[in-house]
Parts: sequence; structure tokens; C-alpha cells
Amino acid sequence: MKYDIIVVGGGHAGCEAAHIASFMGKKTLLITMNKKNIADMPCNPSIGGTAKGVIVRDIDALGGLMGKIADKSHFQIKMLNSKKGPAVRSLRCQADKIEYPKNMLKALEETPNLEILEGMVEDLLVENNHIKGVVLKNKETIYSDALILTTGTYLKSNILRGSIITEGGPHGEARSNHLSDNLRRLGFTIQRLKTGTPPRIKASSIDFSKMSEELGDKKYYTFSHDNKPTYKLEEQQKCYLIYTNELTHQIILDNLDKSSMYGGYVTGIGPRYCPSIEDKIVRFKDKERHQLFLEPESTHYDEWYIGGFSTSMPEEIQEQMVHSLQGLEKAIITKYAYAIEYDAIDPLELKPTLETKKIEYLFTAGQINGTSGYEEAAGQGLLAGINAVVKLNKKDPLILKRNESYLGVLIDDLVTKGTSEPYRMLTSRAEYRLLLRHDNADLRLREYGHIYGTITEKMYQNYLKRKKEIEELKEFLNQTKLELTEETKEKFQEKGFHLPPNKTTFLELLKRPEITIEFLNTRKEIPFSEETKEIVSIDIKYEGYIKKCEKEIERMLKLEEKQIPYDIDYNKVKNLASEARQKLEKIRPLSIGQAARISGVNPADISILAVYLKKEYANE
Repeated sequence: MKYDIIVVGGGHAGCEAAHIASFMGKKTLLITMNKKNIADMPCNPSIGGTAKGVIVRDIDALGGLMGKIADKSHFQIKMLNSKKGPAVRSLRCQADKIEYPKNMLKALEETPNLEILEGMVEDLLVENNHIKGVVLKNKETIYSDALILTTGTYLKSNILRGSIITEGGPHGEARSNHLSDNLRRLGFTIQRLKTGTPPRIKASSIDFSKMSEELGDKKYYTFSHDNKPTYKLEEQQKCYLIYTNELTHQIILDNLDKSSMYGGYVTGIGPRYCPSIEDKIVRFKDKERHQLFLEPESTHYDEWYIGGFSTSMPEEIQEQMVHSLQGLEKAIITKYAYAIEYDAIDPLELKPTLETKKIEYLFTAGQINGTSGYEEAAGQGLLAGINAVVKLNKKDPLILKRNESYLGVLIDDLVTKGTSEPYRMLTSRAEYRLLLRHDNADLRLREYGHIYGTITEKMYQNYLKRKKEIEELKEFLNQTKLELTEETKEKFQEKGFHLPPNKTTFLELLKRPEITIEFLNTRKEIPFSEETKEIVSIDIKYEGYIKKCEKEIERMLKLEEKQIPYDIDYNKVKNLASEARQKLEKIRPLSIGQAARISGVNPADISILAVYLKKEYANE
């Protein structure tokens, strides 16, 4: 059998890669060990979160599936940080652990050009550093022109609870025993990483009366730019907030040596920004308590997830830990927490397209690249799928810049800086986060979707309509002037607002921090949608900051325009520091801008490199 593209792994990265490659017209095969585990959520069944919610919007703007499937599958949704500035607002939903995978599988099965095969890939077919296909566990050979590996946490994975180590994947399925060894044989650097998950609790054993309710927002939201809400606000499921206490902390500290992590049984490196509860207690000894969230996993069964309580303690210690929590004194644990360690490749071995440097037409995406989280994985899968298609078509790749998308930040960080622990996207990682907002994802990225053929014509027309509405609202605000009637004066005085000159435009008024577009709407109706009002209001209020960012971006883009030939011999660049030479040789940046972001490459090295390029490649 022969395919244009094979995708290995049916997690969130694999789903996006397979769907977009098929949508773009390539005959695609998705190989997964079990169709029932497609788009599985072994950790918290939520989509979005701080920064991650914007990633989902970015995925949707580019034609990906995650946002659309989340909109169909959630039972609670809210905008995080809604009282803070727009740069840190992100949508998050609690997805149904049954409905989300079911809806994703249905979408994949309905995608033309896509086949799904159950099987385990054990080796790669490589000739002259070009990918040729895969070898399955049953020794069957399947050929392809390009291959995307999205193996998640299954490469030589171990489940750990205390001193008990079990070979297997997140749900005890068979692990991949040979693929990472074969990748090492092909020259890839393999690293060992770790993540984990909390216990699950039977709902009927929880005393919710001792907990604080966490409700969904009383406003409709969607992740997808093209969906209308299908849920009812009043039917959203409740979640709950509790805290650890002194007894919880004492149980953990008394049994610290029994933890897989602190007992010396874990060899992989865990995520710094999503630590286990024992790690939190040790690292933050001054904190009297830690926040925990209880969230239902599905409306189809009564299992609840304790967010923030990940642990690798033995089962009997987990019982004590859980029962020390308020409202969980009599809780029945239906599934014990565990740590999982697995093999991953060094992302410094990847190009910004997510193609490997060692083997042409081999792409990787998701946790195999050292990331953590469904959203980070899905975004990588989408871009790996797009770039695999355009490479086969001999077209220019899609490489998003740091000012265009969180996905651009994510991939640039991976391939430029690397990671020795599971990488998690944070708003603090994005220097232009005021531009990378929830509300403007389509304005930033949908043109790429149109250019690369990853969105439908209907989606593109919806985007053009929205863009036109935004310009019309700005013009409306610029043309509408405030009449200082007695009633208007009273309204300003009631609010404690300084009275403006007569006939000041709404646009000028909106620049004032205290004036909202809702307030202006009380003076004269502003006949535009809430979404359009939101983005225009942000653009006007933050105009000064945005212009400052744009000036910084101009300087950054000038450095990005100074390309570095991929085959440059850095040994010929005299006076480079030895560390800089080694880093440049390994990472092989595509531009001066990327080179400047490499740890260990100093401004002096950049100046030397720039002079060398100008001299040696002046005529190219």
C-alpha cells in the first residue's frame, strides 16, 4: 500500500495532522493502536485555559478541528481572566470525555481522502535520508511520501505509583517498545520526560456542600469562529473549588520517600509549570494551602477529576491524601493517580516546519517534541500536516512568526531554545501577547488559511464580512459625536466621568480608560455585534501600546529578513565564540533573528555573523 502521507498516533496532534493533510487533498493514512482512544484525554478533559485557549482559536482560524469539536462537546465554558487585560484572557471549557473523542472520530471518518488503520508502528523505512514508509509490529510494510510522528506518551512509557512500575500507556494499553530505539539508531537524540495525572473520584461519595461552586459564564462563547453556541447557559454543569490543608501537607511530607519522584524511581524530567502535589508542597513550603478543582469528566458516568492533585504516591497513601480534603472524607477513588514517563526527541533536531533535520519528509508533532498539553499538541499537528502537504507540492512552508500566533512562539521556542522538560505555553512566553488575543485570531491567521487552502470558501467569506464590520464600526465611532444634553451631563456626573467638550467623537471618548463602549451605547445605539464591539474597543483603548509593539515588530522582522543559508559552514566564520559556533551548528537558524534568540549566542556573535553573511553572500 502507498499513501501520500502517513500519520502515526491518534492523539490531538495526530487528529489535526491527518485531517488537514486529507482536507488539502492528500491521500492520508492515520495509524493508531486503538480507534477508541482517538483524541483521548488521559489527563483533565478540558480544552483551553490561559494562553491555551488562544491556541485553540488560532487552530480554528487555520482550519483545524479542535475548536469546532470542543464547541460540540463541552458542558461548561468560561473566559479566564475576564477582569484582567485583554492580553491574558483565554477561553476554557470542560469537555465531555466521552463526547469529545466520539465527535472527533466522526469528523475524521467523514473526511475525504483519509483512512484509519489500527496497528503499531515499530520502525521507519528510510532511504538516502528520505522517509519511505513504516513497518508495523506484524511486519507489514506501508509506503508513503511523507510521515508525521505523533506518538504522544507511548514511546517506552512506564506508569509509576510509588515503587511499582508498570510498562504501558496512560490507560494500561500496550506501549511502543521499539520505535524510540529505532529513532536513536537513525541518529536522533532521545530524552526521557515525565508527566502525571490526579486520582478520579466517584461523584456519589463526594460531599459537595463543603465546597465552593465554580459556575460557567452567563455569556455565550465559542472557540470556533464559524460556530454558533449550541448549549444552554442554565444547563452548564457545576465544578467545585477546594484547598489542601495542614493534614494533607503532613501526610505528603511524612511519606515523601514513597513517592515515585522523591523515592528515586522516576528517571524522566517533569513539567515545571504543572507539578505534582508533592512537588508543590516541597517547593512552596511557605504556602499554607493549594487550590484544587473538582470537575466532572463526563455526563455519561459519575467520575470526577481533582485538578491540581497530580501525584505518584502509592495507592494506600493516595487514600489518606484524598480523605484529608474537605468534602472528600468518604470519597471512593475509582482510578488512582500515576506518573508516566516516556521517550521524546530533542526538538532542536527540528526545522521550524517541524520536519526533522536528519530525515527529509519526516515530521514530528506533539509530546514527542517535548511539549505538554492537548492544545500545544493539536497546534503542532496542524502545522506539521500543512507543511508536509506543501513540501510534497514543492510550495513555500507555513512558518508563523512570534508576532502572529502563540503557535509561532511555541514552535520557535522548541526549535531555537529546545526543552529539557515538558513545555507548556504561558502568556509570559509571548513578548507580543497584546497582539495575540482571543478576539483577533481570525484577523491574524485566516488569510494564511485561505492562501494555503486549509479553510472553506464559506469560512473565508465569514472572515471578510467580519473584517468589513470592524472597519464600519470604527468609521461609525469616528463619525458619531456626543451631544452634551442635560441628560448626558447627568450620566457623566453619575459615573464620576470628566465632561468632554461638546461634539467629541465616540472614537476619541473610547480612548479614555474609564469610558466603555457599553456606556457610549446608552448615549446612542451602536448597531454592531458584541464581538465586533469588543475587538474595536480593545484596538482603540490600547492603540498606544499596540503601536509600540508594532515598532518593535518592525525591528524584529528586519532581522528575520536576513536569511542564513542552511548549509553555511560556521567553521569559516572567524572570531565566533566557541559556544555560539556549537549552538549555531546544531540549531542551524534560518535567519539572523532566529540566531539572536539562541541561548549562548551573544550580540557580538550576531554582529560577526552578519558581517560574514554580507561579505560572503552579497550577490545571492
